[in-house]
Amino acid sequence: MTTEAILLRALLAFLGYIAGSVPVGVLVARASGGPDPRTIGSGRTGGTNALRALGRKWAAVVVAGDLAKGAVPVLVTRLVTNGDSTAEVLVAAAAVAGSVRSVFLKFAGGRGVGAGVGTMLVIQPLAVVLAAPVFILAVIVTRYVSMGSLLGSAAMFPAMLLIWAVASGWVAPAYLVWAAVGPVLIWLAHADNIDRLIHGTERKFDLGLLGGRRQGGA
Repeated sequence: MTTEAILLRALLAFLGYIAGSVPVGVLVARASGGPDPRTIGSGRTGGTNALRALGRKWAAVVVAGDLAKGAVPVLVTRLVTNGDSTAEVLVAAAAVAGSVRSVFLKFAGGRGVGAGVGTMLVIQPLAVVLAAPVFILAVIVTRYVSMGSLLGSAAMFPAMLLIWAVASGWVAPAYLVWAAVGPVLIWLAHADNIDRLIHGTERKFDLGLLGGRRQGGA
């Protein structure tokens, strides 16, 4: 590999981290005049806490933004590098790292789920389609969004293996690595949730929030 290629990968990874670091939940809260999601619930900036703080409409904007900050850097990398799968995976990892440890929030942030799903929407959208029912069913049955995120992310790797088994040409080796490593990053970001799940103190998801009301009846 040439020095230029290495430098290009490094630059794209850095830009991916910056894109992932964009605190969409905080920016949407400020734009909408709602409470900062860091001040309620889990204190995180992702879609679930935005739903608690801002309601359904603005939470949808946050989710879309979180997906974009994972998808766009990977898509740009694909275009710039002419499909360098290793570069795409490096940028994907950087974007998720930025989402979890944002340079704009003193290295706090979300759980990386939205950004991680965004990267997979570019890398292999069919894997997202296959894993999504796991997330949805886990949330409905347990009412723990964290459980849905943990199981849904874990389902990405077997989904990719299934796609590889059926049509191996659709799955580069680097993509298989990301399908295994990406969930590890997300599980690490959920360390406190896992501890609460083990001890039975995790927050249950209020299905009433999907009706549009905010936490506390707002």
